[in-house]
Amino acid sequence: MISGMYMGELVRLILVKMAKEGLLFRGKLSSDLRTTGHFETRFVSAIEKEKEGLQKAHEILTKLGLEPSHEDCLATHRICQIVSTRSANLCGATLAAVLRRIKENKGVDRLRSTVGVDGSVYKKHPHFARRLHKTVRKLLPDCEIRFVRSEDGSGKGAAMVTAVAYRLAAQHKARQRILEALKLSHEQLLEVKQRMRVEMEKGLGKETHAKATVKMLPTYVCSTPDGTEKGDFLALDLGGTNFRVLLVRVRNGMRRGVEMHNKIYSIPLEVMQGTGEELFDHIVHCISDFLEYMGMKGVSLPLGFTFSFPCHQTNLDEGILLKWTKGFKATGCEGEDVVGLLKEAIHRREEFDLDVVAVVNDTVGTMMTCGYEDPYCEVGLIVGTGSNACYMEEMRNVELVEGDEGRMCINMEWGAFGDNGCLDDIQTEFDLAVDELSLNPGKQRFEKMISGMYLGEIVRNILMDFTKRGLLFRGRISERLKTRGIFETKFLSQIESDCLALLQVRSILQHLGLESTCDDSIIVKEVCAVVARRAAQLCGAGMAAVVDKIRENRGLEFLKVTVGVDGTLYKLHPHFSTVMQDTVRQLSPQCEVTFLQSEDGSGKGAALITAVACRIREAGQR
Repeated sequence: MISGMYMGELVRLILVKMAKEGLLFRGKLSSDLRTTGHFETRFVSAIEKEKEGLQKAHEILTKLGLEPSHEDCLATHRICQIVSTRSANLCGATLAAVLRRIKENKGVDRLRSTVGVDGSVYKKHPHFARRLHKTVRKLLPDCEIRFVRSEDGSGKGAAMVTAVAYRLAAQHKARQRILEALKLSHEQLLEVKQRMRVEMEKGLGKETHAKATVKMLPTYVCSTPDGTEKGDFLALDLGGTNFRVLLVRVRNGMRRGVEMHNKIYSIPLEVMQGTGEELFDHIVHCISDFLEYMGMKGVSLPLGFTFSFPCHQTNLDEGILLKWTKGFKATGCEGEDVVGLLKEAIHRREEFDLDVVAVVNDTVGTMMTCGYEDPYCEVGLIVGTGSNACYMEEMRNVELVEGDEGRMCINMEWGAFGDNGCLDDIQTEFDLAVDELSLNPGKQRFEKMISGMYLGEIVRNILMDFTKRGLLFRGRISERLKTRGIFETKFLSQIESDCLALLQVRSILQHLGLESTCDDSIIVKEVCAVVARRAAQLCGAGMAAVVDKIRENRGLEFLKVTVGVDGTLYKLHPHFSTVMQDTVRQLSPQCEVTFLQSEDGSGKGAALITAVACRIREAGQR
């Protein structure tokens, strides 16, 4: 309908039909006009010329063995005009659809674009180009479109395509060279597992504990739920920018189960980084509000406090804060007993009294929650804003606590793994850049390579590096890309989602103020995949060290164990859990490890530890 190969043939068919109906050439047809392909498209261009068109029509029709009158020549001119105009209009309409899509892809109000054009009809027909331009402009009044004629498009173009292909191949090679440092081999992961094991032993040992980076802190949690726990318990959950207060009802017997009510409160930045008094007064204010909300203002309940920061415990209800992490910097807390700080704030308010039975880490809470469902659960893992693990260790190996009988849960505080430089060989320049500008440079190095608080920032640093080298975003660094924290880890999970088309990846980048092409989107997706995969593999290597230690502790050929897991990165990222589990399988083939996702480990877990402690305390009194 539109191209040079058929336009002349369309005109010929119309001329034949009109001659047969006696409307042209006095109803006479020549054998040339009857022959397919004898009316060429170049004839259409010649007949439509402004000044000599009718003369050309007469010459062409005569050559085809016809005796045309002046009216025949005028009619033939009109037929050529109608066929070529339709061709230009159809071509313009479909081109307008393409340009409209480009406009929508780019999300702009007004598109400025150039169309490179080649071809004999466009170049040689006297009116085709003008009609095509007019149709496009009529259909796209909100676009500014230029048409540029190509000189030797197929020849020069092939060379240009080759040149572009070479450039793209060179850029791809440069990107892969940079990303190579983030791709860990099986041997490297085995080495990480072995180093974690060495650091674990240092943390457990009395002589080496002080200098150990993986602190292996005793939690004084020596028992998991046995199903006989019952009662109402309060739980506090402080581990990030949000703080929760929960009422947990534990039932046993036929109605065995846990019922929970909770309320979430935010902690303003000025409170997180103010004084300890302000922080704990804010916590007590939230407890007061919750008790009022539940209609329990005067009730005194046993309380479990999930406090997800490194603590040195000398008892279940006593935790000395070693250091703040996750952006907290409240003064006057490090080196203090957090239970004491909480009790002092309760007394300052003079409204209610609470029996603080246990201070626990969210990782331990996660293990306890999953232990309520699965008796094989002896390991807890958090992979969210931060990352940590705990497990049940034989008392004979816990040199910091008296006694050799039974087991105790050890809060590993594995986020600090590598703070002594033992991971320097796998750290990249991007890890160092993130560490340098963090609130705690040189600390929590393992956590900064695997947890949600930092992965987005690692990706942003890589994208910055690529852009500076001209390998991304056409070498243009936007102000948004320079902004720390702009690339949240949730975007990693969204971008890596299998069901997300590149168009949606581009809209996420657009939301971040990053103008991208489809190629840019593919590159960003690959960077996200490499960073998240490394995080999952490192996490798996750490977990492999833990389950292997449990197996060796018990002198078993083969261990069956369950790991209770919580955290947004583990739950929301489309591939993190699979990669981590595969890594554990490969590095610990003598362990059958089941991963059980915790439902509200930090809240329910604190209440369950409190319930277990109350059960043991009551049994002791009896």
